[in-house]
Amino acid sequence: MPLGPGEFEEAWPRIVRALASFTGSLDDAEEYAAEAVARAAAHENGGGGPIESYAAWCTSVAKRAWLDDARRRTVLERLAPELARSDTDLTAAPVTDRTAMDADDLSRAGLDDRLALLFVACDEAISPASRMVLALRVVCGLTVPQIGSHLGIQETAAAARLTRAKRALSEARGSFHIPDASERRRRLPVVLACVAGMFTVAHRTVLDPADAVADTGRQALSIADAVVAAYPSDTEVRGLRAVIRLGLARRPGRVDETGTGLALDEVDRTRWDLTLLRAGLADATLAAAGDGRFALEAAIAGLHSSARTFADTDWERIVSLYLALEQRWPSPSVQVARLTATAHGCLARGADTAEVERELRALEAGAAAYARRDAALALADIAWRTGRRDEATALYRDLAEVMEAEPLRRFCLRRASGAPDQPSETG
Repeated sequence: MPLGPGEFEEAWPRIVRALASFTGSLDDAEEYAAEAVARAAAHENGGGGPIESYAAWCTSVAKRAWLDDARRRTVLERLAPELARSDTDLTAAPVTDRTAMDADDLSRAGLDDRLALLFVACDEAISPASRMVLALRVVCGLTVPQIGSHLGIQETAAAARLTRAKRALSEARGSFHIPDASERRRRLPVVLACVAGMFTVAHRTVLDPADAVADTGRQALSIADAVVAAYPSDTEVRGLRAVIRLGLARRPGRVDETGTGLALDEVDRTRWDLTLLRAGLADATLAAAGDGRFALEAAIAGLHSSARTFADTDWERIVSLYLALEQRWPSPSVQVARLTATAHGCLARGADTAEVERELRALEAGAAAYARRDAALALADIAWRTGRRDEATALYRDLAEVMEAEPLRRFCLRRASGAPDQPSETG
């Protein structure tokens, strides 16, 4: 029976974790898991019997494939000097099953498979930058180009970090290593950053996912739920889940019926997911006891989510929170967001935006690609709202050429054409 929505995402990390435990290698785990998944598809398409447990079936098939290959490797290594002899039987040598750890250890500890793999990928033996690349690729499933874009580095640099990370993990540990409770606590900040990166990529590139199976934003929430289950009182953990919940709650209002992205003041807030919104605000309230990166991001998301209309948004408070966030987590994306919020506040008061625009242009000229794009969008929006329509349409025309997300590309094209905005929520 074909997999239902979300079943593959649930099964994949379980398969990889079991195989990593069995083979002692993340590389082998990914390779043989992919082979097993392909065999499962061929089995079903070829009219084979129903697969009752996808994860168990694929894990069993992958283990057999690894053992077959291991036999070949073992025989070849042991008998290499004798390969020239025609009477050598390369199938006769036995191989001993190798298990780096009990595959049920994590289940007994109550850890989610994906979360366990994140902790493994964030090993201190790997440099912080490489840990992020390894975790985003192996566990979060992002492509190397997506990882490079998110981190503001070249694709080749991201690929090189991935290679170095896998090599360093293999050399340092020798086999798949499950961190203990104290190690997991030390690695938690990097794990949280990885889950946040997974959601950020989804939030930037997929405004209205049509395929629930490929919904990276929902997958990020699922992992965040697992982190909260492991650390329910941690304010940063609750703050991260608040950010994800509130972002997903507001997602239905980000596009119109034609699939075109909407400006903030055009959003139909009645389409927001109220159940998810309330859950996110509850998390943000609990996170407010802390002052870390995700606690502050949760507070910002909470202010956006609790404003009844765009006009009711407390821009002054949001700007002050962004200033605090810049102190905790200096980032071009935070700087652009703070300047964008400042511009909205200036426009609401009828104040001049020249200084904000100057700072945005500086970022557009020298920041990472994602920050340059956000700065250009902010500049185009300011020009549009201040009546400089010729300037705005030219900026939106250029943005439409480089915008990856189709709803945002359509939004830029709409404004580049000079078409009027959608009716705002305030009329």
